Amino acid sequence: MKVLTNQQLFEDKNTIAWELITRYEYPYEVLPAISDYIVTRGESLPEERYEKRGENVWIARSASVAESASITGPAIIDEEAEIRHCAFIRGNAIVGKGAVVGNSTELKNVILFDGVQVPHYNYVGDSILGYRSHMGAGSITSNVKSDKSLVEIRCGEDKVKTGLKKMGAVLGSFVEVGCGSILNPGTVIGSHTNVYPLSSVRGYVPGASIYKKQGEVVEKNHKP
Repeated sequence: MKVLTNQQLFEDKNTIAWELITRYEYPYEVLPAISDYIVTRGESLPEERYEKRGENVWIARSASVAESASITGPAIIDEEAEIRHCAFIRGNAIVGKGAVVGNSTELKNVILFDGVQVPHYNYVGDSILGYRSHMGAGSITSNVKSDKSLVEIRCGEDKVKTGLKKMGAVLGSFVEVGCGSILNPGTVIGSHTNVYPLSSVRGYVPGASIYKKQGEVVEKNHKP
């Protein structure tokens, strides 16, 4: 299903993990491979630009990391990233160049492309956020179904089996998620799409659209 492929969702290759992403056709296939990739990639990072802090944690020397932040490896914090007060990075996390991980934001098993912002009270787990995507204050990814069954991605009348018990959301490039929204397990949002605040989103949302509520998605008047 072409609309769900990495090639379709991530039009900008701005991430240190691009080589990992291009190994696979679909983003949900990438999630189980993040940990091993970080360990391998981290060992090859130049010491003049990246510092190894603790076990399997590499932080760019130009990154800003608050003393109160908690970072557990494997993790890579790329150049000019900002990790703010009380951020909680639980492992298997790649934070891109210039990305912002804000106050009390929690990350686990994620790839944040360059320029991503999760700046205020966000939970992002088992997810991939594309170039310069942004999650408003209090918006979160829900990564486990209530019945604990394997996650499927709804795309129109079709269901795509991921084989994963845990999968949050995949955001294409330049996605804007409004404050207080919940992205349910297996949510995939195409690039340049806006999600209204306080939304509950599930399944595939086309790119260059506006998500108002379930069943009400409209095309943008001015497409990118």
